[in-house]
Amino acid sequence: MADEHYDTIVIGTSQGGRFLPVELAKAGQKVALVERDQLGGVCVNRGCTPTKTMVASARLAYQAGRGAEYGVRTGPVSVDLAAVRERKRAMVTGARGNYASRLPQDGLELIEGEAHFTGPKSIEIALTDGGTRQIDAPVIVIDTGARPRPLAIPGAGDVPVLDSTSIMELDELPEHLIILGGGYIGLEFGQMFRRFGSEVTIVQRAARLLRSEDQDVSDEVAAILREDGITVSTSSTPVRVEPADGGRLRLGVRTQDGERQLEGSHLLAAIGRVPNTEALTTEAAGIRLDDHGFIEVDEYLETSVPGVYAMGDVTPGPAFTHSSYDDYRILHANLIRHEKASTRDRIVPYTVFIDPQLGRVGATEHEAKAQGHAIRVAKLPMSAVIRAIETGQTRGFMKAVIDADTGQILGCAVLGSEGGEITTMIQIAMLGNLTYTAMADAIFTHPLLAEGLNSLFAMFDARGGRCHTLVT
Repeated sequence: MADEHYDTIVIGTSQGGRFLPVELAKAGQKVALVERDQLGGVCVNRGCTPTKTMVASARLAYQAGRGAEYGVRTGPVSVDLAAVRERKRAMVTGARGNYASRLPQDGLELIEGEAHFTGPKSIEIALTDGGTRQIDAPVIVIDTGARPRPLAIPGAGDVPVLDSTSIMELDELPEHLIILGGGYIGLEFGQMFRRFGSEVTIVQRAARLLRSEDQDVSDEVAAILREDGITVSTSSTPVRVEPADGGRLRLGVRTQDGERQLEGSHLLAAIGRVPNTEALTTEAAGIRLDDHGFIEVDEYLETSVPGVYAMGDVTPGPAFTHSSYDDYRILHANLIRHEKASTRDRIVPYTVFIDPQLGRVGATEHEAKAQGHAIRVAKLPMSAVIRAIETGQTRGFMKAVIDADTGQILGCAVLGSEGGEITTMIQIAMLGNLTYTAMADAIFTHPLLAEGLNSLFAMFDARGGRCHTLVT
C-alpha cells in the first residue's frame, strides 16, 4: 500500500524532467520528483555544460598559439588543467543550484533516492538518507537517462579506465591519452586534450570516424584531427589492456595488418552509453524494453503501460539534450493541454563540438539515396567563404542535399566555423518547407559565415559562376 498518492510522479531530472514537473505543478497537480543523484541530469552535470566549458578553454589555448598568424605577439602558451577543472566545476554548480533553489516555490516535492517499480503505477524509493517510501500515481514519467558504457576487454579491471565523466576530473595533463571510440565524445575529448598539450591517439573499431556521416565528411574530420597532431587509427579493434612500466598502460589492437601494441599514460573509453533502467525493475510494471535495455515508447512517448511515459536518453533514438527538451514539449502539450503532439517527422539537428564544428540536419547523401529520392548534391569549401578567410577559419566545407524533382532541402552538413549555428538556419528553412532557391536568393549580412549559404545553394543552378563542386 502506498504511503502517499500523487497526480504525477517524475523519475529523474535530465533536460526534460527538469521542466515538465514544474509545469505540471503550475497546472495544479500534486507532483513528486524523484532523483537519486544530482539535479539536472547528464546535461548539467556530466554532459553539455561541463564539456563545452572545457572545449572553450581548449579553443582559447589553440587560438593563443596561432597569435603570430594574426600579427599578435604572445608568449609561450601553457594550460593549467586544475584551473580548467575548477572553472568547469563552478559552471556546473551554478547551473545546478539555480534549479534546486526554485523547487519549493514551484510547488514540487523532491524525493531523494533510488526508485523502482512495484507495480504498473506504484513506486518504492530507497531513500538516500535511509529507509524506503511507497508512492503511487496514475501518471508516471521516466527520465533516468544513460551512462557511459563500461569497457569489457581482458585486463580492463587491471588498469584505470577513464570515461566521459571521470576524465573531466583530472588535474594533470595526460602525457599520452589513448581514446577508444571515434564518435562525438571521443572526438571532442581527443581534440580538447590535444590542444591542452597531450599526445592523443584515437582508436576506432569501424572503418571511419563518425560512421553515421557520409564518407567525405568523415574523411575531412579525420584529416582535420590529423592536422592537429592526433593519431587516428581506424579499423582497429581493442583486444586487451595491461599495466606497463612507470604507471603506464599497454593496449593490444587488432588491425588489418595484424596486432599492434599502443602504450600510453591514460585510457578513455568513449564506446557508447547504456540506459539507466536496471534499478527501475521495469518488469514489475510490465514496461517493455528493447534488446539494448532502452524503454520502448510510441510517438506520444507512452510506454507499453498506459499512463507511463518515458523521455530523453532512456528511450531509443538520438541521445541529445535538445531531443529530451522536445520530449518535454510533447508531454507538456499532451498531459496538460490534452493535445496529440508527436515525435513523428520531427527534424533533430546536432552539432559535434570539435573545431571547426560539424553541424548536421536532415538526411545525409547516403540516407537520401536509400530513401529513394532523386538527389542533387553541392559542396562549398570554407576556403571560398569570405568571412572564413578573413578570420583564418578555412578548414572544412558546407554540403547540401536537395530533392532533384522538387528542390526541397533534404539535409545539410556544415563542417566549419560555427557549423552548428549555420546548420540551424538550414533547419529553419526545412521547417518552413522552403526550396533551395530561397536560400540562394536570401540577403544575409556581409560578411557573415551565413553568406556562404547563398553560394552553396546557388550552385544548384550555377548562377554567378559560383559553382565549386556539384554532383547531380
